Amino acid sequence: MTPQLEISTEGALGVIALNRPEAINALSGQMIEGITRRLVAWRDDPAIRLVLFEGRGSRGFCSGGDVRAARQMVLDGHPEAADAYFAAEYAMNGLIATFPKPTVAIGHGVVMGGGIGVFGHCRYRFALPESRFAMPEAAIGFVSDIGVNAILAQVPESRALAFLMAGLPVGTADALALGLADAAVDPGRVDAVCDGIRDAAEAGDPQTALVRMMQAESIERGAPPFCDLADTLGTEFSGASAAEIVAAVAARAATLPAIGPLAEALASRSPTSLEAILLSHRAARRQPDITAVLALDLKAAAFMARQPDFAEGVRAVLVDKDRKPRWRPAAFAGVDRAAIAAALGNGAPSA
Repeated sequence: MTPQLEISTEGALGVIALNRPEAINALSGQMIEGITRRLVAWRDDPAIRLVLFEGRGSRGFCSGGDVRAARQMVLDGHPEAADAYFAAEYAMNGLIATFPKPTVAIGHGVVMGGGIGVFGHCRYRFALPESRFAMPEAAIGFVSDIGVNAILAQVPESRALAFLMAGLPVGTADALALGLADAAVDPGRVDAVCDGIRDAAEAGDPQTALVRMMQAESIERGAPPFCDLADTLGTEFSGASAAEIVAAVAARAATLPAIGPLAEALASRSPTSLEAILLSHRAARRQPDITAVLALDLKAAAFMARQPDFAEGVRAVLVDKDRKPRWRPAAFAGVDRAAIAAALGNGAPSA
């Protein structure tokens, strides 16, 4: 195991705590391996009846995968090592999503990228009101992965695409509306929620006990502002290409100032990423299950990791932090949509 994870048991409850707070619990390869090994062991252990995921540190549950390490693998001439990292991460996502025993997550602060890959695939997901959710891959020249498309396939496409393509952080009300969380809980009641989870693990029917506790502890979060805005853009997000969508949203923003931040975010993202995100999300909506979606994600990740925008985007956001990426190509006209569709295989729509 690794000190970046705290793994324990409390009676019939298994606890996996992400413990890399200096990196907001970004998922290293060791963490992914440790989570996978523990879940496999607990899957066949009759003494463990429920699994809880937590994140240590005040800044958040998990900021995502370790894309800085993946970028370095590519720069060092070993893209296959990056492929192996993503394959291991997605296998872990699939294990969480299909785990035969109840899985619970308590999310606070930052829940982004690979963090959604852990939190979002749990069966019961509690979020604190101050939590912030995002899939910011378009800002780093990558593609929305970790099986999030399987979750977002259950909501209107305009909501899903606005969230994935803009990569803007949203609050708990929007996370609930996007299907990324199940309940918001009062920060002052987190200890009580944890006690309820422990009790549920010992109950005759853990799932019934969890549902009752969730209903009792859930607090109202009000309207979801981001999703409400996305709902007004159904026509704009129905475009056949990312280029069409970005242009349509920009045109709408000229008459509706509230759309301005969304339009500005879209205009700043990697054109290649935006086309890959659109194609992969629409392809995922036709897949039968999470396993198939994750297989699609792995194809998309292998393609995108080898594009210049991945190294450049991670540099601009996470390494040099100048927030001034130089995308190649810089405009949609230069994006090879056919190559992206070919990388996705039979699951991709026609480019």
